[in-house]
Amino acid sequence: MNQRSTELDTPVRNFSVQLSPTPRGARLARLLATEQLRSWGLPLDPARQLVAELAANAAEHGRVPGRDFRLTLYVVGDFLRIEVTDTRGERRPQPRTPEPDAESGRGLLLVEALAHRWGVVEGRFPRKTVWAEVRCEGQEPAFGT
Repeated sequence: MNQRSTELDTPVRNFSVQLSPTPRGARLARLLATEQLRSWGLPLDPARQLVAELAANAAEHGRVPGRDFRLTLYVVGDFLRIEVTDTRGERRPQPRTPEPDAESGRGLLLVEALAHRWGVVEGRFPRKTVWAEVRCEGQEPAFGT
């Protein structure tokens, strides 16, 4: 039997880590993502802002005591895909317009503004994954920011 293997023109890179659904875990997600992006030679922004928002949402709204959330980064071709999976599948994120003097509630509005596209995928119950994609072709790394 003669099998042919298809080779990709660009490498597929990925990174995944499981973190506690706490403010500290969300902060660690942003820091780890920043270092991973640096090691891949990719621009830090807006990816680290997207990671910060999605991880903060997982820690605040997706928190279930004793269950972690997962951050996954994929680079395929010209796109970086950021995924945050938590165990509150029944709570789907909904962008909303907060009151002008509200101190929170703008996270998904930022995700909509920064990402090329984003969405939610239901996983095996009780999981859900909130994802965002950004184009990273032809950009220089933003070291030192």
